[in-house]
Amino acid sequence: MDKNVLIISSSPRKDGNSDVLCNEFMKGALETGNTVKKIRLSEKKISYCTGCGICSETYKCVIDDDMAELLELMLKADVIVLSTPVYFYSMNGQLKTFIDRTFPRYQEMSNKEFYFILTAADKDRYMMKKTLDALRGFTDDCLDNPIEKGFIAASGLWETGDVYKWEEYIAKAYEMGRNV
Repeated sequence: MDKNVLIISSSPRKDGNSDVLCNEFMKGALETGNTVKKIRLSEKKISYCTGCGICSETYKCVIDDDMAELLELMLKADVIVLSTPVYFYSMNGQLKTFIDRTFPRYQEMSNKEFYFILTAADKDRYMMKKTLDALRGFTDDCLDNPIEKGFIAASGLWETGDVYKWEEYIAKAYEMGRNV
């Protein structure tokens, strides 16, 4: 079955390690006949949530930026990939801001399949677990019937391109995409 796949890459570096893994996932998903759209959050204008609460009544944010478009893409997607480099024991600020801004419409996001792609310089597995827990907090506690399909926790990647030294990470991202 052809699925609509949305990849959210929060890496601030184009072709950074997590962005490369997103590309591999996309390659696998496209090869098996899926429709795939990749969004780089660094190329979008997404402001911080102001906590005004208006969206809880209107289901629309009062902030005029790119988030309304991204929410529509999420609602249309069957599969959502959330990807982040791990900074200071959690997801980066770009992805956290994005997740915060899903509030106006997150109750409409039901039965979505999720994949998580994490990269980090540090080899501390506890750091990856904390980041996965935070992402699962969003999907499991906020969304209706999310289906986690897989994750990559790639550590030991400091410099841009280090991911290419670890063929197993590249292969896993590609295979996850093929298995969508």
